[in-house]
Amino acid sequence: MDEMDDAVTAVLGEIDFDPQELHAKYLSERDKRLRDDHNDQYVEIAGEFAKYLDDPYEEVDKREPLSDEVQIAIIGGGFGGLLMGGRLREAGFEDIRVIERGGDFGGTWYWNRYPGAMCDVESYCYLPMLEELDYIPKHKYSFAPEIMEHTQNIGRHYGLYEKACFSTSVTKLTWDDSISRWIIETDRGDRMRAQFVAMANGPLNRPKLPGIPGIDTYEGHTFHTSRWDYSYTGGDNTGNLTGLADKKVAIIGTGATAIQCIPHLGDSSDHLFVFQRTPSSIDVRNNRETDPEWVASLEPGWQYRRMENFNTLVSGGDQEEDLVSDGWTDIFRNLTGTAAKLAGRKLGRRVTGREKGYLMKMADYQKMNTIRNRVDEVVEDPGTAEALKPWYRQFCKRPCFHDEYLPTFNRPNVTLVDTMGRGVERLTPNGVVANGVEYEVDCIVFATGFEVGTGYTRRAGYDIVGRAGLTLSQKWEDGPRTLHGMQTTDFPNCFFLGFTHTAVTVNVPQALNEQATHISYLISQVRDQGGTTIEATSEGEEMWVEEIADKSKLGERFRAECTPGYYNNEGKVGNPDGFFTTSYGAGPLRFHRILADWREEGRLDGAAIS
Repeated sequence: MDEMDDAVTAVLGEIDFDPQELHAKYLSERDKRLRDDHNDQYVEIAGEFAKYLDDPYEEVDKREPLSDEVQIAIIGGGFGGLLMGGRLREAGFEDIRVIERGGDFGGTWYWNRYPGAMCDVESYCYLPMLEELDYIPKHKYSFAPEIMEHTQNIGRHYGLYEKACFSTSVTKLTWDDSISRWIIETDRGDRMRAQFVAMANGPLNRPKLPGIPGIDTYEGHTFHTSRWDYSYTGGDNTGNLTGLADKKVAIIGTGATAIQCIPHLGDSSDHLFVFQRTPSSIDVRNNRETDPEWVASLEPGWQYRRMENFNTLVSGGDQEEDLVSDGWTDIFRNLTGTAAKLAGRKLGRRVTGREKGYLMKMADYQKMNTIRNRVDEVVEDPGTAEALKPWYRQFCKRPCFHDEYLPTFNRPNVTLVDTMGRGVERLTPNGVVANGVEYEVDCIVFATGFEVGTGYTRRAGYDIVGRAGLTLSQKWEDGPRTLHGMQTTDFPNCFFLGFTHTAVTVNVPQALNEQATHISYLISQVRDQGGTTIEATSEGEEMWVEEIADKSKLGERFRAECTPGYYNNEGKVGNPDGFFTTSYGAGPLRFHRILADWREEGRLDGAAIS
């Protein structure tokens, strides 16, 4: 232990906490939040709850059903679909149709228009295709309206509006082997055909509701943050929610969305009740306007270099320079192999694997102590401050960054209702019951996120019928089976974008760009080789399934000790559709290298063109 302590002291200095005591605290906080129903605690938004999927932003224009044919259909018009369309255009494909449930391009940023919505990854990395569109974001972290406008500009730049179908939901995909085409059916009566289909549904696209007893009995106003009701609240993304001036409002949930909108709800409502099950980790955001001098210094290729630099650092790699230098890279510098290298330099020897693991754990403990100390520094009421402290390791949940969230709890009209890990007990016709107390409110805002850990077709909202009538839900009943996460046997010319059997990254658009580049290559090979279809072989699929299973074990122990959340399947071990269960555990750097090498070799190992 002395040697390991030496490594810790070399990097962190003398620690002022008891690691065993902190570990025990973390486990106790996990245990009181564990539930037997795991993901089943949430209600599928369907049937009587289908209203929470309605589009509050755009009226649906009437049109005649389509029965035409396109070469490539892309399902989803968020960053994934736009990147897919853009890369296909660059590869020379013209006959492309995007089918999108929303009334315009945007995806996440079409639906998430809640007050305060902004990206939590630096905009110069997060907003894709900045150089292609010759655009520089206004702030280091862009707000939702600017991001949505950028998605629309991508659509215009690549001519993707031309054949787009908006306010249209796919209801079924069926492969017709006799004509080697996909038949696409929609809720608008369409029955169109496509040679290729790319599913860009988004990894987090289907809102979920908590299965709170009495949720169907509440008589006040309700909405989900992904369908913000400005007709009720007034205001816009900047706040000024004048419709709430005489309203008592409840918000259920304190995750990434809630921390951005709660300051505005607190500022505008007569009284705000924040119902918390597990507090988020809140670090400094420090947003600022873009520096014109920095813009003037940029050279061609700057965005790709910046994205790669960021991705390397937040994937545990080392870089001579931190180009982004924000909360994300600070976390990873301290909690990954970079810290071990620093220890090695200071000790004059190579740090062992055991030392590295111990150092990373101690650095994690120390970092979370600073997060908890920040709460004490900002929040005036000691009881409220204590309840807002997160007791888990840094990556048990996605870290949050915000400068106005914690101060909101100093307002006299804001009450934190800490449910001590149990969640809300029930809803009544008049309000919310927690800890045995009923809080009468005029409005309930559900900031409860999106479905994770449910089956792919449920989240997509439609099933896919491949060869011989085999449905994707049947084939993936025991978990996904793919080649590189993007193809599956018996479903020719069908491609998937997302985190199923691919690598999870902090900067999601970069991951989607890698996938779009790869899929564009696959479709180009069919064209260039004079083929009609491309499909994963059984051997290629089995190879990748085994690789995913092997690498998914990485981090299992860490996640098992975390408080429940979507990262660890709400505490359920072995969920075949889980967020990390189905991702490539060796990380994005290795995964993207695998894809690049595969393309460079040109053998199409594991796939077959016919």
